[in-house]
Amino acid sequence: MKKRMIATALAFLLFMSIPFFASADGTDLQEEDMMYPVTTVTAAEVQDIPAPSAILMDADSGRVLFEKNADEALPPASITKIMTMLLVMDALENGQITLDDPVTCSEHASSMGGSQIWLEVGETMTVDELLRATAVASANDAAMALAEYVAGSESEFVARMNEKAKELGMENTNFFNPTGLDADGHTSSARDIALMSRALLSYDAILPYTSTWMDTLRNGETELTNTNRLVRHYEGCTGLKTGTTDGAGSCLSASASRNGVNLIAVCMGASTSDDRFSACRTLLDYGFSAFEAFLPERTSEEPKETTVRGGVQETVPLIYEEVSSVLIPKGRSGDVQKILSLSTDYEAPVAAGDTVGKVEYLLDGETILSLFITAGEEVEALTLSTTFFLFLKLLIGK
Repeated sequence: MKKRMIATALAFLLFMSIPFFASADGTDLQEEDMMYPVTTVTAAEVQDIPAPSAILMDADSGRVLFEKNADEALPPASITKIMTMLLVMDALENGQITLDDPVTCSEHASSMGGSQIWLEVGETMTVDELLRATAVASANDAAMALAEYVAGSESEFVARMNEKAKELGMENTNFFNPTGLDADGHTSSARDIALMSRALLSYDAILPYTSTWMDTLRNGETELTNTNRLVRHYEGCTGLKTGTTDGAGSCLSASASRNGVNLIAVCMGASTSDDRFSACRTLLDYGFSAFEAFLPERTSEEPKETTVRGGVQETVPLIYEEVSSVLIPKGRSGDVQKILSLSTDYEAPVAAGDTVGKVEYLLDGETILSLFITAGEEVEALTLSTTFFLFLKLLIGK
């Protein structure tokens, strides 16, 4: 009960402070003027971001648009919880758990310091509620309760975190806990964080959690306010996670979407909270002002089938790989060249799904997108037996 009273008091104080926010340059943002202005940032200007390590990534393709010491292993603080949430989403996806499952808080989860929702030992919340507390308020007790529920213990969950990191190609990451509280050897890098952020964003169901500005728990008794103020102030922001500890400094993984462009900006080791928001905002502004999404258009002139030699049929239908967008420098869509490579004389047998060609899109001589063309069905080779069968079929048909 004492914890609950403290939580309510702190939430009230936080709520009272919400109408005013300090921007990166020290000015106040009034409630009626909360959105950061849309700013054009040049490639030269982005070099001066106030963070020692950073990266800007295209969330769709994984292409890196800017990096600065992106592979330096540094303490990630609560950005660690991106991996925690990713494993929770994996468990939801494979049916291991559901959002309505009740989770009982252990003594270990209740003992977490730092950001928390003051879970009492034995208190029960649903997976949904704990996920909201983790994503919005960066609650360490909620993250630990989820970890223990998904894997049975913190140690097993951490083992899964590191296994997932390897699977995603995170080469400079070593997790020691699911919360991000400082621990010797608990490190990651800007590139690795962008990779796991991209993996988390592949789950559309996470966006209602990470993009929420304010929420409540315990029938309105506990207020949650997102630790990522870009969610409230930056147009198109969809998340993703802040992190602050004495050892890590101020860190942020910020995701945003505008006009078909989906970006992930990560900064680590910033000196202040303002610096991390300023750094990621500058990265995102650069991405949105310098790049646009190019989506190829299908034309009626594209072949629908191609010929096959020595097969039981003379042609095979074609299937074109689904069109996807790719980022290109803004204003250059008219300069993209399309090259169709397709043989018109394939020799049987042909299996359904065999690659029979590709469509390439080039800008300044470099391939920016390559889409495969495959056979839509099987075509057997013409043998003596198949020839005889076809001959009989022809006779019967007559």
